[in-house]
Parts: sequence; structure tokens; C-alpha cells
Amino acid sequence: MPIPAPNLYPPFNIVRLSHAEYRVTDLARARAFWVDTLGLQVTGEEPGRLYLRAMEERGHHCVTLVAGAAPSVGVLGFKVYDEGELDKAAAWFARQGLPVDWVESPFIDRAFRTRDPFGIPLEFYARMDRLPPIHQSYALYRGVKPLRIDHFNMFASDVDASVAFWNAIGFRVTEYTEDAESGRCWAAWMHRKGGVHDVAFTNGTGPRLHHTAFWVPTPLNIIDLLDLMATTGYVANIERGPGRHGISNAFFLYVRDPDGHRIEIYCSDYQTVDPDLEPIRWDLKDPQRQTL
Repeated sequence: MPIPAPNLYPPFNIVRLSHAEYRVTDLARARAFWVDTLGLQVTGEEPGRLYLRAMEERGHHCVTLVAGAAPSVGVLGFKVYDEGELDKAAAWFARQGLPVDWVESPFIDRAFRTRDPFGIPLEFYARMDRLPPIHQSYALYRGVKPLRIDHFNMFASDVDASVAFWNAIGFRVTEYTEDAESGRCWAAWMHRKGGVHDVAFTNGTGPRLHHTAFWVPTPLNIIDLLDLMATTGYVANIERGPGRHGISNAFFLYVRDPDGHRIEIYCSDYQTVDPDLEPIRWDLKDPQRQTL
């Protein structure tokens, strides 16, 4: 199925991905990994809940850890341009017959939760509490020195259908993998913020989150994290890498938190802001597309 033409004038204006909510079985154990090892900063605590941000971020949080009976993903969050765009987004999802539930989200003004047609839980908002900058507070840096949340990667049972839906709300394809024999899209990378992707979809049993990625300054930060994890009891949590993806050209490492949530540490992709940027096609059988 051909990749759809980019929708440059979508029904509402999404700025970027924003935050993820993870349910974890032991909040203290999760904190030791996400804060003391990865290096995210604690911005808020309440019983059963921990809020975290990365070093460049001004919004209150990019990750919420919530104590739960079993590991799971609560919601994936996205920021829209302003309150008017938030209302447009709610109206658009309602017209598609999808749920629109206005919720009280801590540290966020107005927000609603919905899902895509395939079951991915979504939250949209316009304003989150702002915090003072800390990216030059160098004494706070630790772990892998994560600068910002970068993307969500998800499994989809029908990648073509997922691409069509997310294209309709303004996400543009930067790279994709096509099965030459069937003509079907096997995976696609789509952005709003001007990097290779805010969201990606790969053929598989879904809807299911494969990973959330965090941007770091250089590949050397990844090496530092490997040294730290190897000497602090987290060898078994190192899953794959370091290496370089063919798609995105990014240097990467996959690790798992104590509950099995997969996290990608990511750097060195490229700018995609031009509205007429042509997507890069990869053949499914090309070994270079995945890892060098």
C-alpha cells in the first residue's frame, strides 16, 4: 500500500510527544533504576506515584511511575499547540466515534484521554506546569544524562492502517520498510517535532508499546551507562546494543527497567522539518535497515 501524502494542514496541531505513564510493581525499585541509574530528575512525589523529567525539559514531567499490581502502560501523552487546538482535537476524536474523557491530570491544565482505532491509550493537553531550566545545572547530571524524551515505538497488527490514521492527524512519514512481495508497509517512522520520529509502528501483535526512547548527547553517554549498569547489578537489564540503526541512522542501546519496560537510549538521528521531505524507503530484506 503506498505511503499517504503528508497531511500538512491537519484537523488540529500536535506539537510533539510529551509523556508516558508506566505502572510498576515496586516504586522504590523503579526509582533506583529510572533516577539513580538512567538519570531522570524527580519533579514530584505522592503516595504511589513518581514524576520525572529529563535535563532539557521545561515541562513538569515526561514519565510518571505509578505503583500497580502488574507492569503495564497507562497512557502515551501528546502536547497540542494551544487550548483551541485541544478543543479541535477532542471534537475530531468524537467525530471518529472514539471516546473523549476529560480527566484531571496532575500538573496539567485541561486534558482528555482517548485511544486510536487500534487501542493505543492517548492523552492530549495544551498546558503543563513549567519548571525552571536545569540543563546547565551540571551537578545534577548522572547516569546516561538523558536530555529529553524522543519517541514511542509500537507494534501494530496493520501498519498501513496505523500510518493512515496517524497521517490524518498530521504525523509525517520520514522512513518506512516495505515488503516488496506483498506491497505492504512493514514498519513506519512518523514525526511532528522535526526529528525522525515521535511515533513508530512495526508489524507485530498489537497494540503494544515496544519502547520509549530518550535522547542523549553522544554515543559516549551510552558507553558510560553500560559501564554503570555492568557494575551496579544491572547486567541482566542490558538487552541489545550498542549499535547503529540503518533506519534513522541513530546510535542506540536497549535496556529494561526492573519490571521489563523497554527503554531505548538514542542519539544522532537527523532533522526532518521540511514539509516536502521525501520519505526514505527500505526493503524488508535489506539487512542494513535495522542495525549496522
